[in-house]
Amino acid sequence: MLRGKRIILGVCGGIAAYKSAALTRLLVKSGAEVKVIMTPSAHDFITPVTLATLSKNPVLTTFSNADNGSWNNHVELGLWADALLIAPATANSIAKMAQGICDNLLLAVYLSARCPVCVAPAMDLDMLQHPATLTNLEKVKRYGNLIIDPAHGELASGLIGIGRMAEPEDIIQHLGHLFTTAQKLAGKNVLVTAGPTYEAIDPVRFIGNHSSGKMGFAIAEELANQGATVQLVSGPTNEHTNHPRITINHVTSAEEMYNLSTTLFSTTDIAVLAAAVSDYKPTTKATQKIKKKDSDLTLSLTKTNDIAASLGKLKHKGQIVVGFALETEDERANAIKKLESKNLDLIVLNSLNDTGAGFGYDTNKITIIDRQHREKSFSLKDKRAVARDIVQAISEFQ
Repeated sequence: MLRGKRIILGVCGGIAAYKSAALTRLLVKSGAEVKVIMTPSAHDFITPVTLATLSKNPVLTTFSNADNGSWNNHVELGLWADALLIAPATANSIAKMAQGICDNLLLAVYLSARCPVCVAPAMDLDMLQHPATLTNLEKVKRYGNLIIDPAHGELASGLIGIGRMAEPEDIIQHLGHLFTTAQKLAGKNVLVTAGPTYEAIDPVRFIGNHSSGKMGFAIAEELANQGATVQLVSGPTNEHTNHPRITINHVTSAEEMYNLSTTLFSTTDIAVLAAAVSDYKPTTKATQKIKKKDSDLTLSLTKTNDIAASLGKLKHKGQIVVGFALETEDERANAIKKLESKNLDLIVLNSLNDTGAGFGYDTNKITIIDRQHREKSFSLKDKRAVARDIVQAISEFQ
């Protein structure tokens, strides 16, 4: 899938830069046209002549070429590329990417690029786990960039842990997946719901749940990374995104989410209903704060509109609706019942009985089931990796 693709390989100054030679060779062997941009410190770890020979293009480091008076136009380079791959990406460069600092040619191209950006971090395990690095990586992700997770193994320090740059073969696979999926989702309009809904009891109190919105936001960002235009309808959450292909619509109640989702659905190719929508709401909302009494308080509840079932009824040929089932017992049977009764095309099942899955965690463990009851189960993963699995299943379903 890389044949004919134009790839800029950004090489930062870390010991993993030695892998850039093998990575360049694999990119060229895959049929890609490769231009290499090195940060000044990368020259301490690998010579430009090595990468120039392997890429069959001059290696760029500075804005100007003193020998002939020409300059390396960062805007043109950003427009030229089909993908920008930064491998290895050091803690220093990731911090600059997170803050928008532009003090070398590679960072100027990064800020100018309109293409997908893939980042392969490489650093010692303690640097990777430092709160500053984790915050910077999260920011870089939220800007719409793909992070190729570092691997576990022996590091330059002699320690054993996570921090090694992914192997060149794995990076090539990620790039191939990016282009394969992007071709299928480019131009698609997608509706994603995320987070909880809050159902007011009075002006102060509400009925809600523990959904953080992390899964829905991760799915929205992955869909946008793969070329889709996303309308994200989010209940109350601390999550946010700056992705240029995502429009966030904030709502509070199940009724607000229902009204907006059904309105947007008519122009939607794919709907992914990841929100944890309240099934019931108070029959009446008190206009004043309910005062504490000695006696028990009884609330009368009424059902909310079922968004998944409603969209399943509205669905026409060519539209895809993906639902979620968070279960605590008879998980598979309940998920399949929901899949069929609501006319869904795929359902994503996860169980609160699985440690590390469900509300509030950064991880999830899912099984995806289709209309023929074929299922594919995945191990416990970071929610962004889970989002990639879900988006891959959607792209294969089309």
